[in-house]
Amino acid sequence: MKSVILRGEDKFYSVGKIICLGQNYAEHAREMKFEVPASPVFFFKPPSAIIHNGGQIVLPEISNDVHHEVEMTVLIGEKGSHIHRSAALKHVAGYGIGLDLTMRDIQLEAKKKGLPWSLAKGFDTSAPVSEFIPAETVGDPGSFHVQLLINGNLRQSSSTDKFVFPVDKVISYISQFITFEPGDIIFTGTPEGVSKITHGDKLEASLLDANKNNLVSLSVSVE
Repeated sequence: MKSVILRGEDKFYSVGKIICLGQNYAEHAREMKFEVPASPVFFFKPPSAIIHNGGQIVLPEISNDVHHEVEMTVLIGEKGSHIHRSAALKHVAGYGIGLDLTMRDIQLEAKKKGLPWSLAKGFDTSAPVSEFIPAETVGDPGSFHVQLLINGNLRQSSSTDKFVFPVDKVISYISQFITFEPGDIIFTGTPEGVSKITHGDKLEASLLDANKNNLVSLSVSVE
């Protein structure tokens, strides 16, 4: 089973499920020609999709258009269901940065046919994740910045204050239907600027605080 670490505590969490938010930045929804959703839209990746800092992304041969999507990640530390929004952040152990890699051509073809698109999102190495920083050390998750450099060039950059649905609302909403367990990870959605990655690319993702100081980084390369 795949695991992640909470910095400073040297504590490993076995990952049970990965819940990913779609269209949680209005500008990304528009660039993909989707309507901004009225309630959180989410899908799953299997834990087997995880790779860690220094890992290699393997591009599936069936796709010619794998996209990067940089996202703040949330590590759940406390079990809960039907969580009230006011208590939602108490269930968070830490925050990190991750990449939701997507076979865009496979996804769009599945959508056209009205079929599930789990393959487009859940393939091996499609969920690079950093270590997590303890929630109590970083304050408001609505004041962070996410950014992605590819081969040293800035590709994506935005703030979590632009979320359509903030973290506390996301946790509360999902918990009405699905019980959270320690080790679950939430990918909180990507800002605009997604594009294709190719063999040999180096991806450097960072989570920054309100003053643009680095909190945690993730570096992976494309095989």
